Amino acid sequence: MIPRATYRLQFNEHFRLADALSLVPYLHELGISHVYASPLFKAAPYSVHGYDVCDFGRLNPEIGTESDLQQLVAALRERKMGLVLDIVPNHMGIATPDNAWWQDVLKNGRASRFAEYFDIQWDGTDPELQNKILLPVLGDPYDRVLERGELRVEINDGQPWLRYFENRLPIAPNSMPQNYSLEQLNSNPAELDQLIQKQHYRLAFWREGDLKLNYRRFFAVSTLAAIRVENETVFNAVHALLKQWLRKNWLDGLRVDHPDGLRDPRKYTNRLRSLAPAQWIVVEKILQPGENVPGDWPVAGTVGYDFLNQVNGLFIQGANRDAFVKFYSEFTGEPVDARKMVREKKRIVLETLFVTEMNRLMDLLGRIPARRSLRRNGSAPQLRDALTEFAACFPVYRTFVRPGDGFVRECDLKCITNAVETAKKSRPDLPPELFDFLGNTAALLKRDDPENDFAVRFQQLTGPAMAKGVEDTTFYCLNHFASLNEVGGDLGKFAVSDREFHEFCSKHQEHGGASMLCTSTHDTKRSEDVRARLNVLSEIPRKWKAAVLRWSEINQRRRKGHFPDRNMEYLFYQILAGAWPLSRDRILAYMEKASCEAKQHTDWNNRNAEYDEALKNFIAGTLADESFVRDLEQFIASVTEAAQINSLAQTLIKLTAPGVPDIYQGNEIWDFSLVDPDNRRPVDFELRKRLLAETKYLSAESAWKRRAEGVPKLWLIQKTLAFRARHQDLFQGTYEPLLARGKNAERVIAFARSDGAITVVPRFAHNQENEMPALLLPRGMWRNEFTHEMFLGEVGVARLFRKFPVALLARE
Repeated sequence: MIPRATYRLQFNEHFRLADALSLVPYLHELGISHVYASPLFKAAPYSVHGYDVCDFGRLNPEIGTESDLQQLVAALRERKMGLVLDIVPNHMGIATPDNAWWQDVLKNGRASRFAEYFDIQWDGTDPELQNKILLPVLGDPYDRVLERGELRVEINDGQPWLRYFENRLPIAPNSMPQNYSLEQLNSNPAELDQLIQKQHYRLAFWREGDLKLNYRRFFAVSTLAAIRVENETVFNAVHALLKQWLRKNWLDGLRVDHPDGLRDPRKYTNRLRSLAPAQWIVVEKILQPGENVPGDWPVAGTVGYDFLNQVNGLFIQGANRDAFVKFYSEFTGEPVDARKMVREKKRIVLETLFVTEMNRLMDLLGRIPARRSLRRNGSAPQLRDALTEFAACFPVYRTFVRPGDGFVRECDLKCITNAVETAKKSRPDLPPELFDFLGNTAALLKRDDPENDFAVRFQQLTGPAMAKGVEDTTFYCLNHFASLNEVGGDLGKFAVSDREFHEFCSKHQEHGGASMLCTSTHDTKRSEDVRARLNVLSEIPRKWKAAVLRWSEINQRRRKGHFPDRNMEYLFYQILAGAWPLSRDRILAYMEKASCEAKQHTDWNNRNAEYDEALKNFIAGTLADESFVRDLEQFIASVTEAAQINSLAQTLIKLTAPGVPDIYQGNEIWDFSLVDPDNRRPVDFELRKRLLAETKYLSAESAWKRRAEGVPKLWLIQKTLAFRARHQDLFQGTYEPLLARGKNAERVIAFARSDGAITVVPRFAHNQENEMPALLLPRGMWRNEFTHEMFLGEVGVARLFRKFPVALLARE
């Protein structure tokens, strides 16, 4: 069954299954059909997100018991609701002894029955890592740590373990010296070193992880080891408990995390579909403009980032793009060529964070026979440079070439050809034959075992390179309009036209209309309401420029030389404008993350103490300046109502467009959260319950009057989902754009569903004095579900919005 609407809940020790159980009546009243749960399997201790699963065979005890889960399912079933579960098939958390599979591999090496569960390069080119796993867990080089006595052997449960602070590592069987004394062993570095060298792992300084790691991981996170779920034995082990829950009919849907990391996503989704033949399945596939989910995946669609960027761009005034780009360039001195910057940042992460992954690909290239004929045309360093450039120029997260059956889609060939040609132009100093060789190998034009493995592993690299280079670097560097910097976003595009949006929705409906529609998630850089307020700025470039220059002058005395840089200062003002009011601690945490992710003056691995201190003092000083805060609040007050209208408009579109609308926890009222972990803060559900009880029967006018509390959004969601529940067939049928007539026609978005419901919302609401266009309604009488007014024929849009800023019309 396809959900009517999902509600995402983040489970952890602070929000347990029992807490979700108490929310079921509230969610039912709100109109939600399915609870959408973050991963529920045993995760690392105190995990706040659940994506570091360390035991797929157990429910996470920090969030409850199977009895708790059963009670939650029963409560949902009683109200004809269901449960959708987020699953993580790509990787496991290995930073805890609770991961029995990983611990067994560390203890027994290649002899472990779990050795093939992980993607480990046991026989790489590094002689120190032959049949060993690199463990970059030390705070200093190994010799220093050993000499300081920070490594110690201890006995727990009759078994010897190697202890390094919070890390407890198993000792290989029969490797302990005979007749040993713990005291003597731990006080003798040479003897302890002999024991450590006998283990199936090599301890290393944490900085060596990105350079020498010999197991595949999630992005650049060494504590998340990739698993070989393409192996049927591994697949069955990973999904054993999930299979039990499916057999018990506890799960109605599945959300698959990071399918781009899998060796063969098509094979995986087919196997998953065999386990869950009737369940709704969506994948966290980040699509680039014009890209589609492969048609041979048996899934309903994506988790909705494509929709998020479409509906967000709809409320950005495209005509003012040049004004924002020009002012940003003048104020910061930063470049504004998005595509050039994307390639640059992807190069940086490939050359720093993904060195070990690049090493593995270079090793495979060296084994390909065709490489030998290229030696006279390019050295190994040149080939590495070409490989870096080829990956940096890739226009999508990954292709889906299948070496097993030699399958290559036409669109994948186009992507590969595009990357080859772009790379040649970008690096004319390199022999073009190198790029042709890489493109042919990636496209399987010549097939052998090394080529096959390269094609797969290259696909598993381009996704992380895109994510880290774009989402986690470029999105914090190119700040001309922060609302654009969202997962799956295209920084080369400033806005979305009404025509583009209607084409997108029509295409969605043609493909079944069952994809998820999101506007906020646990991974978004800013919540939907922050973006809704920022989008108002696109309508007032002169007013925004004047405000920034005024604020910068007020705060000039708080700068220390050139720090903080103007780029971070400009982002800081945007975040304040979008998310105010927020505490000093929240904005400090956000700006620390933003500056470290940007990697321009400081970063997580190489902190610049002078810069960090200057940024912190600048922020603290500005927030303590009453004149600045007063000016800021006056500016925000001038855009607040338009921002609220934007929020209601995008929410109504989400609730009525083709697809399954998702509400991220807490976002049923105004929510001004920033990037994680800010968007995982506890939600005040008691407030939301009270507001729903108070406002359920309010008139549209009364609900709008309580907009300072977020009531209109809550009221809108409840009313619209109740209508959708009564008329489910309307939202499974056709999508028909309705075009406004007359002056300022672009200020309205309207569409009909199955000739029985019409959504009408305004755009560019800041200047409400502008004349609004008219809308010719389809034949018959139409009733506004929010205000109960009746309309017929051609209607001035302003009449529709007299009592409430958006309208949902139903055929009488």
